[in-house]
Amino acid sequence: MPRRTVLFLQGPASTLWSEIAGRFEARGHRALHVNLSFGDWLFWRRRGALNYRGSLANWESWLTTLILREGVSDILYFADRLPYHLVAARVAERHGVRVWAVENGYLRPDWLTLEPVAMGRGSRFTRCPLTIRRLATGRPMPSFAPRYPVPFRVEATNEVAFNLAHVLGRAAFPRYVSDKAVAPAVEYLGWLPHLVLAGRRRRAAARTERRLVRDRARPFFLVTLQMETDYQIRASSDFRGQSEALEIVVGSFARRAEPSAHLVIKVHPFDNGLIAWHRVADRLAARFGVAGRVVVIRGGSLERLTGAAAGLVTINSTSAVQALRANCPVIALGDALYDLPGLTHQAGLERFWAEPQRPDPAFFEAWCRAVAAEIQVRGSQMNKEGRAAAAEEIVRRVENAERYWQLYDTEGVCLDAESASLDIEASIPAVRAAG
Repeated sequence: MPRRTVLFLQGPASTLWSEIAGRFEARGHRALHVNLSFGDWLFWRRRGALNYRGSLANWESWLTTLILREGVSDILYFADRLPYHLVAARVAERHGVRVWAVENGYLRPDWLTLEPVAMGRGSRFTRCPLTIRRLATGRPMPSFAPRYPVPFRVEATNEVAFNLAHVLGRAAFPRYVSDKAVAPAVEYLGWLPHLVLAGRRRRAAARTERRLVRDRARPFFLVTLQMETDYQIRASSDFRGQSEALEIVVGSFARRAEPSAHLVIKVHPFDNGLIAWHRVADRLAARFGVAGRVVVIRGGSLERLTGAAAGLVTINSTSAVQALRANCPVIALGDALYDLPGLTHQAGLERFWAEPQRPDPAFFEAWCRAVAAEIQVRGSQMNKEGRAAAAEEIVRRVENAERYWQLYDTEGVCLDAESASLDIEASIPAVRAAG
């Protein structure tokens, strides 16, 4: 096995990076780490880290020197759109270094993503139905059963510590550039009213959910919001924010949905509360003449709601995978790995309300088998056993990099005419043209 030198850039709000590095070193490889901020320093529990305190403008030159001097073979980073990581991907390609993007899993719960270079719009994973079916052959169906539970307080504490460390440690890393759309202090202040009202909102959501599931005479469509700070909204869609997407969705719903239908907007469980989504929804509903038919809930069971919904609308949330599991029609308004003919609705938003295309269960199972085998890793950022499992598998895949990178170099092209005709249509232009 060739000896590798693995460079870790910014990681998640956990000790996952340290555990992966320890396993690399135990197998005879070298592990290097660059602290870009005080948050990185806080969660790196090993010696030998380098602190980069220079400007973003000088980062490319500094990183190039480091890669060449140390003979770096692989780079791991969490969140591929961080400004430093975009530069790193460019430098790595220039010098023949493999880059691995780690993120939360497309499959949930207890899965992580490990992809070459990028996710979302930048993903190199095949979109060819024929290739996906072939990759799925002989692969087991992944388990969706929870295996590595993480209490909310643990996840929240780690995230708060990581992000506030960027701010409180500014003196140690004065030129650090964050990708956060909202300052951490402002974001966490938005949580205060939510914490006070959490119980009341949960009970209200449960009542609404029971009513929706029972009342079969009034079909409902579900809109799953993402966190407004989710960089996949900005990087993997044509929307500047979710309010813009909601305007298109509510307007289309008002024009095309049956008069008895309702639109249920489900707020992300970790939404910081800075945007009053119920006010946004009420304003749009009044503007488009569907007041009383648009409902906002904070809470409720995604599994039960997708099991009863007439369809699900999202930008590119992984909640769509839960809906596909329930055979619920899905339309993605942004770029998403699962937005494929045979999985999601491809005929535009205007036709979705009356003629939603259901997923093909056999193709969905093939897609799950393929992504689980190639770009998903069973494990967790914050659960101890989950970190150990993820670290072991990530090291194994990086050691076998040629096998995984060959897939991306050669497998993404459909060579037969039938598969070539199934290219994904861009949903946003179609939506806007119809609107």
